[in-house]
Amino acid sequence: MFGYARKFSCFRRKHEAESARGVVAVLGVFLAASVPVGLFSLHARGQQANPASAPVVVQPGAPGKPSTTLPASMRPSLPQVSQADVEFMQGMIMHHSQAVEMTALIASHTENKDVRSLGAKISSSQSDEIKFMQRWLAARGKPISMSMPGMPDMDMSGQPMAPMPGMLTPEQMDALRKAKGAEFDCLFLTGMIQHHKGALVMVKDLFDTAGAGQDADLFNFATDADNTQRAEIKIMQHLLE
Repeated sequence: MFGYARKFSCFRRKHEAESARGVVAVLGVFLAASVPVGLFSLHARGQQANPASAPVVVQPGAPGKPSTTLPASMRPSLPQVSQADVEFMQGMIMHHSQAVEMTALIASHTENKDVRSLGAKISSSQSDEIKFMQRWLAARGKPISMSMPGMPDMDMSGQPMAPMPGMLTPEQMDALRKAKGAEFDCLFLTGMIQHHKGALVMVKDLFDTAGAGQDADLFNFATDADNTQRAEIKIMQHLLE
């Protein structure tokens, strides 16, 4: 019996020793696997912190010319604009403002649903466009108005302000304010067609000027305004029939 107990005790000590060696082996494998991962993580963080690994901006060269790597210190800037671009935006703000003033009369001067619907569309779109043009000019450090400060009837050179193409005269605006019903509808539609055609002249003059209309935002705006006002002219001509 005592012999059996001694054999069992030896077997247990042997089993415990083998178990301990197994645990050590497992820990060794785990440590061996984890160390490279830690080193790799540190290496990756070091690469991310390295300025040399920052994205490189390359400016493509002209056909047959090499590309140029731009310095990290370079900052984007707005493209240069021509004086014609600035005057177009300033003039179109004035032009749009009169159109919005005309549409403001509709609610109290006519019950014509077609005129009311068209007027609401013109008022909304041109009010938004005025805000866009004001932001465009401000972003480029240009004055919003082409008139002399405190003298709305004089331009920056001190000369009388020339009316924008198609804008209604003071007499036409007075007649529109006094009209009601069908008479108002006719004066409004004929006046707005005249107004829209003037805007088309302004767009054409812009694109006919050498070096003007190259700014992407201005080009898109002027092109869209041209298309929109041509479509609205057709609608108004149809309403007059």
